[in-house]
Amino acid sequence: MFQKTVERNQPLCDQLMIVGNQANYELSRKDIKGLGITKYIEVIEACPRNTAAAIAFAAFRSGPEDILFVTPSDHLITTGDAYTKSVERAIELAKEDHIVTFGLKPTRPETGFGYIEADGESVKGFREKPDLATAEQFLEQGNFLWNSGMFCFKAQVFLSELESYEPEVFKRSQEAMEAASDGFLDKELSMKIPSISVDYAVMERTRKIKVVPSSFGWSDMGSFESVFEYMEQHGYEPDAQGNMIIGSNVHTEFVGLENTILVQTKDAILVLKKESAQDVKKVFEKLEKDKPELVD
Repeated sequence: MFQKTVERNQPLCDQLMIVGNQANYELSRKDIKGLGITKYIEVIEACPRNTAAAIAFAAFRSGPEDILFVTPSDHLITTGDAYTKSVERAIELAKEDHIVTFGLKPTRPETGFGYIEADGESVKGFREKPDLATAEQFLEQGNFLWNSGMFCFKAQVFLSELESYEPEVFKRSQEAMEAASDGFLDKELSMKIPSISVDYAVMERTRKIKVVPSSFGWSDMGSFESVFEYMEQHGYEPDAQGNMIIGSNVHTEFVGLENTILVQTKDAILVLKKESAQDVKKVFEKLEKDKPELVD
């Protein structure tokens, strides 16, 4: 997915910048080398500080008038005219000093995504992940879009808004970037950065926000529910009760459980109901405090 993200955006961007962390930068370097790319900018986080800081690092590393197209690497996206036109429109709006988000026209009443209430390209509001009845209402109304987590803006426009709404995130991120060595950020300085998402820090508060309503194929693979659906679509069948094992070849039986996902890595096991997949973030935040060795 990381390689696919780089490849689909190469024709649309002049330069590549990767913001990752110490746990995966060697993997991203290997993947980039596999694509034959040798020139790119790299920012390596000492520890996860959420998306507001990660995007701030990229903005501080750029020129003030540079337009940043921010896209996660865990999305599956169908390229083509619809995708290209959406990105090009976002760039046009960014040139006019707007902060742009991408809203995907929903195809089902999804409860695992946030929504954008839109009026054309104007944003009326952001909505948290809804219950099923609310999601069905959003779909029926027709002006609610899935919040894709993709953005486009000038570096200085974003930083100005971040400084206005979250001055501590701005200040601490700037300090960490100024002290970076060969792209590596200092851990002590990084830990002083408040951990907050870019949605809460800027997107839901700025008056410069615009949305590009989009219809390209999109799947947020950031949750295990999305991984489940992706694997199911590619021939990996769950059992009769809808249970699935990821990451283990050990024979496993589920007794009295339905729609359950078991995920095994070399040092941890996660068991969750599929509909609770979005709550894994809470587990991560707890482990970050109690057992940081598992998330470093």
